Amino acid sequence: MNSIDNKDKYRNTAYNTNKGSNSNNAEDDRAKARKTRNRKVIGWIWGLLLVAMAVFFAVFVMVYNGVIGYMPPVEELKNPHDKFASIVYSADGVEMGRYFANTGNRVYADFDEISPYVVNALIATEDSRFEDHSGIDFRALNRALFKTVLMGNRNAGGGSTITQQLAKQLYSPDSKGLYERAIQKPIEWMIAIKLERFYSKEEIIKMYLNQFDFLYNAVGIKSAAKVYFDKEAKDLNIQEAALLVGMVKNPAYFNPVRHPERTRDRRNVVFDQMYKAGMISEAERDSLSALPLELDFHRVDHKEGLAPYFREELRRYLTAKKPHRQDYPSWDRQGFVDDSIEWEINPLYGWVEKNPKADGSHYNLYQDGLRIYTTIDSRMQRYAEEAVEEHMRSLQQQFFREKRGSSTAPYTSNSAELSAKARQNLIKNAMHQSERWRVGKLAGKSDSEIEREFEHSVEMSVFSYNGAVDTVMTPRDSILYTKSFLRTGFMSMDPSNGYVKAYVGGPDFKFFQYDMVSTGRRQIGSTIKPFLYTYAMEQGKTPCSMYLNEQPVLYDESGRQWAPRNSGKARIGEMVDLRWALTNSNNWISARLIDEFGAQSLVDRMHAFGITNQLPAVKSLALGPCEVSVKEMVTAYTAFANGGMRSDPVFVTAIADNNGNVISTFVPRHSEVISRTAYYKILSILLNVVDSGTGNRLRRAPFALTAQMGGKTGTTNFNADGWFMGFTPELVSGVWVGGDERYIHFNNMAQGQGASMALPIYGKYMKKVYSDNNLPYSQQSRFKFPGDIDLCAGEYYEPEEEQAEESVAGAFD
Repeated sequence: MNSIDNKDKYRNTAYNTNKGSNSNNAEDDRAKARKTRNRKVIGWIWGLLLVAMAVFFAVFVMVYNGVIGYMPPVEELKNPHDKFASIVYSADGVEMGRYFANTGNRVYADFDEISPYVVNALIATEDSRFEDHSGIDFRALNRALFKTVLMGNRNAGGGSTITQQLAKQLYSPDSKGLYERAIQKPIEWMIAIKLERFYSKEEIIKMYLNQFDFLYNAVGIKSAAKVYFDKEAKDLNIQEAALLVGMVKNPAYFNPVRHPERTRDRRNVVFDQMYKAGMISEAERDSLSALPLELDFHRVDHKEGLAPYFREELRRYLTAKKPHRQDYPSWDRQGFVDDSIEWEINPLYGWVEKNPKADGSHYNLYQDGLRIYTTIDSRMQRYAEEAVEEHMRSLQQQFFREKRGSSTAPYTSNSAELSAKARQNLIKNAMHQSERWRVGKLAGKSDSEIEREFEHSVEMSVFSYNGAVDTVMTPRDSILYTKSFLRTGFMSMDPSNGYVKAYVGGPDFKFFQYDMVSTGRRQIGSTIKPFLYTYAMEQGKTPCSMYLNEQPVLYDESGRQWAPRNSGKARIGEMVDLRWALTNSNNWISARLIDEFGAQSLVDRMHAFGITNQLPAVKSLALGPCEVSVKEMVTAYTAFANGGMRSDPVFVTAIADNNGNVISTFVPRHSEVISRTAYYKILSILLNVVDSGTGNRLRRAPFALTAQMGGKTGTTNFNADGWFMGFTPELVSGVWVGGDERYIHFNNMAQGQGASMALPIYGKYMKKVYSDNNLPYSQQSRFKFPGDIDLCAGEYYEPEEEQAEESVAGAFD
């Protein structure tokens, strides 16, 4: 039994042993299988990782070489096409304005023209390892990936370097979604690497700051410094620099104009980053952070700034195309003639088209960063604008008082001049020419529907001499309100070289953009008489030639009778000399002269003086019913101040490219229009107009000018236009004042004559000019009369005192 039991025990033990051994073998097999499987998985993972890395590397290589996505050519990367605004400078070096389009008001700033505070603040805030990386900061990239993307910490900061941000500015269009932005990122990384190859760190900083849009048409650091602080970029202090750098994160969100508190907090974050970077001490950070936000903000707008009418006319000249008759309305033949003449004789007119670059392309006024050096003197321009504003403000108050209570205001109440039906037609025509009417027509509305809209009150901003007024009125009433403001044009130039020194085309460019210096033409009245008298002097007449001062009855070529009227009653029936006649602006003597010499002779003479408008060869032309611009009149009158030589107006002396290389220069153009003998004869009379005639107000308070000067007043029928042309040996200036339409005017001559409407602007302007000792003009300057010129058989006529008083009191014009 025991033996059997032992065998069974042995057998069981052996069985269990075999069983355990088999179990261990199975475990080993399974372990081996797991290891094999794990190795395969790991191998696959490594394989996939290597493949992914290879693909990733291949993609980046293809992106780098432009196979995938857009990679700018090397030439473009080395010379990116920056779009800079063109700058207009005055003759005394003051920036007057800029030409820019949708690309923004960007002006180039070199690295040494940028405050070091801006550079330090930018590096500390946007890219603290800027000096150490080669376009991509992998530490910052990992931080952005894990903290911002995976952990959702929005304050962890971004991973883009300054170079990557520059790449985005230069070459990435606005993305439409997250996927498109993800596609752009690797392209920007590769562009950043290339940019680091081609540019130094300073150049990258400079390019970045020149590209960034700081809002309000302030593109680039130079424009931003001007818009927000009215200073140069190199003069920005640390708190101003920190504010602008703080805007880089999100200029709309950190807008200092709309969100000052939020922007101040962001500025202080920049101070904190500068402290962490060791650029400022803790005490400096704390003291700077306590400072308030201070701005000297002003928008950059084509309609604002110095000489806006001049800048707009200059823009029109520079960008003009070669005139073709089919490009002009049928009624604008004169516009085609004027532009054709300018195209042929004036190198500035059409300059962009006439001056191609070396590669044959044309300059872009809004993108090529041209530097345009004008003849305008900023001080004289300011004086001209002040004179216009001061006088027009006062004159406008007088006009409002006269029209108060009038049912026809601002139009004349004289039904013989303007009937009620004609007045309504003028208002309706103004409605049809308005932007509101044009928009209504584009929307498919009928005339009656649009007319009803003109009777419904709407919110609007309208002009006043105390600033724009927000109000509610009907569009129809707004038209009448706008027309109630008198308009003006003023230009002043140097007669020796044609340099235009001041140019004011209206009372306010923002509200009245029609230029009454170059574009508008109005009847010139008695300012035409010096041209007629000059011709008489050329034909042998002298200031002492005598004529009968009675109303002449003349007949034109068709046999029609013409008997001009005269506003004065002095010396009727007497023989008077030409000096007295022109000094007192006598109409009868002018009529006798044109009858003697012929109307065509006056037309030819006026064209020689530079007036291009078509002129009617009729006898009534002697009294100035023709329409001429202020610019043409000033040009013509330069001959009276410049020895008989007409000087054509010069707007620009030079144009340079963005690097300061001069492309074009412009020189004066002269034409002799008066002979030597005739010149001194007519000059002596025109000087007498100011000393003793209709321009004598200049000699009395509030002007009390003592300078030797000549001039001529002009007033047209119903006081529709008031003129004054004045000149000294150094300056020629012209002023026109009148309504938007001929039927908008003063009813009485005391206020409506040229000596009241226009002359005061000239007087105020000249008084301001002479009061500025920094300007090269003196009241001691004199015209030099040569000893061999016999003006009037040895006599020099001076009107008697009572005649001078009578000419002023009677307001002969």
